[in-house]
Amino acid sequence: MKKKLTALMLSVVLTVSLAACSGGQQAEHADEASETLQQASEESEQTDNSGAGSQTEEQETTQESSESEPGTEPPALSEEEPDGGSNILIAYFTYGENAELPSDVDASTTASIQLLNGEVTGNTGLMAHMVAEASGGDLFSIKTVEPYPDNYEDTVAAGEAEKNNGTYPELSTHIENLEQYDTVFVGFPNWWYGMPMVMYSFFEEYDFSGKTIIPFCTSGGSAFSDAIDEIKNAEPDAEVLDGLHIGGSSISGAQDRVEEWVDGLGLSE
Repeated sequence: MKKKLTALMLSVVLTVSLAACSGGQQAEHADEASETLQQASEESEQTDNSGAGSQTEEQETTQESSESEPGTEPPALSEEEPDGGSNILIAYFTYGENAELPSDVDASTTASIQLLNGEVTGNTGLMAHMVAEASGGDLFSIKTVEPYPDNYEDTVAAGEAEKNNGTYPELSTHIENLEQYDTVFVGFPNWWYGMPMVMYSFFEEYDFSGKTIIPFCTSGGSAFSDAIDEIKNAEPDAEVLDGLHIGGSSISGAQDRVEEWVDGLGLSE
């Protein structure tokens, strides 16, 4: 009996021991599994963090690249692209822009003086602006280095002296891009039965060969006189058309007449 009891007790002790051992191994395996999971988690975290760092770097590189790429800058115009300017030029000489006149000059009492948008000009200058509005051309004011007297009577005398002496006044303004223009309107007042001598300076400076010259003129009643022939002689290789003359006393109300004349020329830019 004692032997059976002893054997039974040994069996129980052995079972408990085995269970304890088994439990310890399971706990050990569980610890190992937990450690493995933790390591895997840490590695995964490191991988994620490493991936995030690479993405940020890539984004920065892409940003730097996009900032430095020429394509992100506003495109510069090619030198070969047209500049958008007109192919029509309106060059004109007018007394009001070539004399040292006070800004408050009374145009109503001064011959050949006009006010345009608060600026002093002359009869021919006013007509030139009408031509520009009708044609869409570019304006160019012909100016002299030496201004004319500040009163019309002395200016008439100065114009006569220039004509008698064959004086070509020196120009202070110059056309920089004449090649751009195919058609050139040329305006001037009639001084002493022809063009002012400053216009001879103008035609001497430029070669209008192959271009079309269209004169226009203002005067007290002499119209062009010999001016058309003078222009043809000065520019023999240009086509010189018959121009338009308007009397100085009628210039203020001549807009419709100028527009009709320009429209009849059939110009196209």
